[in-house]
Amino acid sequence: MAQFAYAYVFMLAMILLEVVIARYAQRKTIPWTEMIANLNSGHLVMLLFRSLEIVAFAFLLSHFNLHWIDQLPIIWQWIIGFIAWDLCFYWMHRLHHKIPILWAVHHVHHQGEQFNLTLAVRNSWYSSLTNFPFVAPLAIMGLPLEIFVVASSIHYTVQFYNHNGLIKKSGILDKIMVTPANHKVHHGLHPLYIDKNFGGTFLWDKLFGSYQELRDDIDDRIGLKGGIPSHNPVWFNHRPLIQWIKKRFPNASDPIPISQAYIGFAGISLFILSIFYVYIQGQVPVYWEWNLFAGLFIGMFLIGGMSDNREWGLQGWIIFCFAFPIYQIIWLQHADPILLACAPLLILSGIWGLMKLRPLKILNPP
Repeated sequence: MAQFAYAYVFMLAMILLEVVIARYAQRKTIPWTEMIANLNSGHLVMLLFRSLEIVAFAFLLSHFNLHWIDQLPIIWQWIIGFIAWDLCFYWMHRLHHKIPILWAVHHVHHQGEQFNLTLAVRNSWYSSLTNFPFVAPLAIMGLPLEIFVVASSIHYTVQFYNHNGLIKKSGILDKIMVTPANHKVHHGLHPLYIDKNFGGTFLWDKLFGSYQELRDDIDDRIGLKGGIPSHNPVWFNHRPLIQWIKKRFPNASDPIPISQAYIGFAGISLFILSIFYVYIQGQVPVYWEWNLFAGLFIGMFLIGGMSDNREWGLQGWIIFCFAFPIYQIIWLQHADPILLACAPLLILSGIWGLMKLRPLKILNPP
């Protein structure tokens, strides 16, 4: 983790330098409230998920590597890795603006109304999780882990620079790369600027038709029409997701009849899983125990929702029944006979639950 600490020292030093220049050379008022909210937006939680992203990349590299890249000369591995990562970022970024659930995550970054280096730090807690599917193909193609980490770190450094509010235009660089001027367009409120300039380092936007030049005759305000909902990181990290859930699951909090028999079957299935949890104590790595404990806690919460006749409990339990056994057996690679005995019970419970769902608005397109 030392490299992350050094990165944070660098970021803080550059942020403070920008503050000094803006305050004493440009005589600007420093928006401390927003800037501190940006800094506190989730750097510790984001660091945790960034670490998980690297672990997940390493897992795919170890188990699903097609060796298309790592068999090439080392110079080509670096060139391909550096260019391919940025291309993946472009499409990740663009689709985060198009797909509602991904926008609910990326929305946090666009809440900021001041264009400065702290805005680069303002990201959703869950951004690394939703970003990962877009870089996962690089692992499957065989991009070495160290190249993935270094290339992504370089690109993130460029993106950090591209949020500075001191440099207005960069001349010829504005024509060939993402610069502060190009990226400020991306954050702009003017209709001409909406959904433009998704690139991270290279101007893929010119290739894919999403480029817009910064214009001096257009209002350069940034942010979102709804403004900043709060300066509390816990709230503004989750408010877009809560709004998405309310929109997509409008009936999720309504009471519905859930049979006692179904709740009983679900509860017994979870209790059998609890027996497995007690059984493995001290026999498996600690992180397996914690994963299973987390699953049991989530299952308990969802069954509690069903017991209160809440549809969100039923919906969540169905997802849990399919996802949790697959996660335990494939991701953790733990196929103990008791767990294997629990998996069919959970899957059967999930199938039974699907038959109980009333027609849902969540199946409608965005």
